[in-house]
Amino acid sequence: MTEEWGPFKHLFKRLEVPAKSILLQEGEISRTMFFIEKGCLRTWVNNDGREITTQFFFEGHSVSSIESFRTNQPSLYSIESLEPCILQTVSQKEFRDALENSPELRMQLEEHLFRRLLQGQKLLYSYLKNTPQQRYAELIENYPHIVQRIPQHYIASYLGITSVSLSRIRNRR
Repeated sequence: MTEEWGPFKHLFKRLEVPAKSILLQEGEISRTMFFIEKGCLRTWVNNDGREITTQFFFEGHSVSSIESFRTNQPSLYSIESLEPCILQTVSQKEFRDALENSPELRMQLEEHLFRRLLQGQKLLYSYLKNTPQQRYAELIENYPHIVQRIPQHYIASYLGITSVSLSRIRNRR
């Protein structure tokens, strides 16, 4: 857990999950926020039975379907562990109570949401402007650890290409 959440660590409960654990299913209401102490999570959507990875999260990141967590609307995506994980969790109710009583937490949440929005916008514009080769090069440059820790088929899904296309791109580098 990052230092910014330290003052609220009394709210957290430790959870260990094996790889390939679904923590939130698309369409369910998110009632838990996860802070990754160790391991990796991904978010993904189901497109007619095909999983499309939308983001990866590692140690120090917090993850939830924040839209669902805050509005009680069904989640637009699933959250799954890719590695065995040690997570710190906080319930929706405990988080809401803390948020109401702490301007500091509200400011931290606002900053966190801004960073997530910025990251999402960069990803969207990368999809609109760049070729798969450029998106892969960007990924390697900005997040070199992803290639070392994430199976190739998830990276391909994240880039919007097939595993075969990703193999070709990697071979050209």
